[in-house]
Amino acid sequence: MAIYNLTGYNMGAFTLLGIPGLEQYHVWISVPFCLIYLVAIVGNSVLLYLIAVEHSLHAPMFFFLSMLAITDLTLSTTCVPKSLSIFWFGPQEISFPGCLTQLFFLHYSSVLDSAILLAMAFDRYVVICSPLRYTTILTPRTIVKIAVGITFRSFCVFVPCVFLVNRLPFCRTHNIPHTYCEHIGVARLACADISINIWYGFCVPIMIVIIDAILIAVSYILILCAVFRLPFQDARQKALGTCGSHVCVILMFYIPAFFSILAHRFGHNVPQTFHIVFANLYVVIPPALNPIVYGVKTKQIREKVILLLIPKRSF
Repeated sequence: MAIYNLTGYNMGAFTLLGIPGLEQYHVWISVPFCLIYLVAIVGNSVLLYLIAVEHSLHAPMFFFLSMLAITDLTLSTTCVPKSLSIFWFGPQEISFPGCLTQLFFLHYSSVLDSAILLAMAFDRYVVICSPLRYTTILTPRTIVKIAVGITFRSFCVFVPCVFLVNRLPFCRTHNIPHTYCEHIGVARLACADISINIWYGFCVPIMIVIIDAILIAVSYILILCAVFRLPFQDARQKALGTCGSHVCVILMFYIPAFFSILAHRFGHNVPQTFHIVFANLYVVIPPALNPIVYGVKTKQIREKVILLLIPKRSF
């Protein structure tokens, strides 16, 4: 059994190479990425501002929505600025601690997104299935407990990944064929057995996300059962309308997530370029679309955005 002297092996900087095979198109690729990133920053910032200043939006659903906006900003800002610098200026160095920090916040934000969507599904379940007990079930104290619980759970899921990478010796290439550091991509550069990284990095987070998805599906099955028991068509449409934006956001998160998982697990013939482009799209498109979906489909937010953009004039 080989024994590695880890001191000094993992202290050098890594070099992020960008998208292999598309280097000549990096500048052109940067244009849509930059625009979408700006949409994500502006959209989520406006959402957070409205939720903070508008008393009518101080409700559990909008509290969870503000958590989602902060997490989306964290996810996109963790990766996109570095990607843009690669697209504009060529391969970029990133220190080993910087790489660990980036991979932690990348995966932590993804798992936290899933947990927030589960909390929002619980909120929709209570408001439709137990509307008379909504304020007694989702009290401010309960909401804080849920927020702390899902944040702590997500933290605990991915902290081990940082230590699993930190223990590895990197005595071969430090070139990463990607635009940002992600757990398995960095671990594969090590000159040691990474079986535990693969098993933990693949199984634990995926099981957490799958459990969240199953619980969300169960909550919506119960919601649909409750909705179809309502005697009036208008009441059914109103009840389903309160869930429309949340369902869209769920689909935008889980469909690409599971597609990426299956592509990595079974798509051995899929070019590496596709994986990297898709990974970049995943960290920027959902954060940009989420505030747009809620702005369009949620009446309270839509009215406040219109008022913000076109304030009423007093004569």
